[in-house]
Amino acid sequence: MEYDTKGGVLKKDVDWKQLFFYRKSDVLYQMTVEFCHRYLPLYGDRTVDQMVQAARSGKQNIVEGSEDGKTSSEVEIKLINAARGSIQELCSDYQDYLNTHHLDLWPTDSPRQQRLREFCHSHNDYSAYAPLLTKMNDEEMANMAITLCHQTDTMMRGYLARLERIFVEEGGIKERMHAARTGYRKAQDTHIKALEAENQQLKAEIATLKLRLQVMEEELRKARR
Repeated sequence: MEYDTKGGVLKKDVDWKQLFFYRKSDVLYQMTVEFCHRYLPLYGDRTVDQMVQAARSGKQNIVEGSEDGKTSSEVEIKLINAARGSIQELCSDYQDYLNTHHLDLWPTDSPRQQRLREFCHSHNDYSAYAPLLTKMNDEEMANMAITLCHQTDTMMRGYLARLERIFVEEGGIKERMHAARTGYRKAQDTHIKALEAENQQLKAEIATLKLRLQVMEEELRKARR
């Protein structure tokens, strides 16, 4: 997150489409839609709506936070935190699915979880996941989604820490606008004082020239007598 180097009060635009945690959140959304369609009943189960909505909310809050962050750091921080909450809720839903269907949550030190973690860490776009999902069962998909949830959350925590540091050091738009106005007024005051000093100097020079001219005219009159 950077500010305009020319002293503007708005932050530089963030291309949220290139944020790794946004791209992973998009993978989670598309994966969740596929998972629910494949393994959960389409009607009569609120879990489907909850999981899809949590996945969508995580993705959309990142978009809205990045857009609103151009003018309000406070709103950006709030919405990214909301995105974290949605992703954590989604992670819990996948864990519940494993528990209620008597499936395994893969231990972090197991070889297949390590391979899964490395793959998710290295790939951020759904196009890399889609071919694998067609071959996965529900346990494998749920463990992949949980891994993505953890990685996305970790990235968002790092991003939030940076946003909060910048906000503490540089303030939000209100503080920057106040600083810009104060700086402008100081520059104007300095410029006015410089003009006033120059004006006084010119007046002094004009008075000196008038005096010299009077002396020269008096000498000229004397020479003519």
